[in-house]
Amino acid sequence: TNLTMRRSATEPRRDMQFLEAPRIHKGPTMLARIRELRNAKLISINWPIATFLIVIPLVAIASLLWVPIILNTVYFTLIYIILRGMSITTGYHRLWSHRTYTASTSMRSVLAILGAGAGQGSIKFWCRGHRAHHRYVDTDEDPYNIQKGFFYAHLGWMLVKDERTLGKISIAARVDISDLKSDPIVQWQHRYYLPLLFIMGYALPTFICGILFNDPLGGFVIGGCIGTGIGQQGTFCVNSFAHWLGSQPYTSAKSPRNNFLTPLITFGEGYHNFHHEFPIDYRNGVRYYDFDPTKWLIWVCSQIGLATNLRRFPQNEIQKGRIQQEQEKINQKSKIVDWGVPLGDLPVIAWEEYQQRARTGCNLIVIKGVVHEVSAFVTEHPGGAAFITGAVGKDATEMFEGGVYGHSNAAFNLLASMRVARIGDGES
Repeated sequence: TNLTMRRSATEPRRDMQFLEAPRIHKGPTMLARIRELRNAKLISINWPIATFLIVIPLVAIASLLWVPIILNTVYFTLIYIILRGMSITTGYHRLWSHRTYTASTSMRSVLAILGAGAGQGSIKFWCRGHRAHHRYVDTDEDPYNIQKGFFYAHLGWMLVKDERTLGKISIAARVDISDLKSDPIVQWQHRYYLPLLFIMGYALPTFICGILFNDPLGGFVIGGCIGTGIGQQGTFCVNSFAHWLGSQPYTSAKSPRNNFLTPLITFGEGYHNFHHEFPIDYRNGVRYYDFDPTKWLIWVCSQIGLATNLRRFPQNEIQKGRIQQEQEKINQKSKIVDWGVPLGDLPVIAWEEYQQRARTGCNLIVIKGVVHEVSAFVTEHPGGAAFITGAVGKDATEMFEGGVYGHSNAAFNLLASMRVARIGDGES
């Protein structure tokens, strides 16, 4: 039998997406696609929504050229952005969308009223879309699918009306919201959403800043229009940035990612890879040092009797997910490394043939039943060439594994790259 001397030539993998920087969806830009579909009369701009989300905040910002900026009004605006934003994260998201805890009637009422002032739709509308997002994430059925582009996920999905789906059952309608329909606070807020939005989003900032700081105009422009716009854009960052940029410590099967920026502007919502993997957990930042004010607020409310039944995914399962993801990354990285010819792929030769080959000038050594061709390493051996040449044609297992010197892990790895055959059934 001819002995084939060979070494692995594993090609680097080109499909290791987890090592690549996240990229925006390739292909036609969303604006180009919108233009194309508009020309075909398949979609139209949702002008009321576009005006509410874009035009009003931009006009308000432009008006700062002549509207006096009172520092106390700015401070109030920042506080009110936080209050309304956390009503979205604490209420709309973790309470009503995912039912991660139970809240008292008073807490639910406050969250519903403040949430209406955030200008992101009613609880019923918001939660229905969010549940559809979790169910259909990264597919065409995902309401804010990042695969359609960063801008689409951030804002574009609200700006266009698709004429092709009019009269059809929406994707969001296919999720179960029976619990929301049976919640009297949710139903009340949905029924009176528009007046609540006007009062909490615009009238209240105008009134408070007018009474306290004699600045009703600043209260309306800065506290109302600009503050509402800032809060909206912060929430929208979860749909865009948190599906586009960052790490994936728990799973890389879908787009959600953890990053350091989004939690800062969304009160803890940026640990999105964890959240999509464990959505029933009231925490998004699972580690004690993760910046998750929403988690802290829910915990504080539980200490004073406003919140109960805080749900946590079992820590053992969370650790499993992280370990499995780390293992998957290691497995992917290992594919670009030459580990030597797999033992099962090596030709099998008899002990006698091995010795004959060694006697005819081949620098062959057997270790643990595997034949290694060591010619290129004879002069490189740190202990000198004599140890190598003295083992040619023999079984050097005991010598290699500690009889003479206990070799390092690097030595075992290097040895694996020199495999050329196996002896019989693996025994000399």
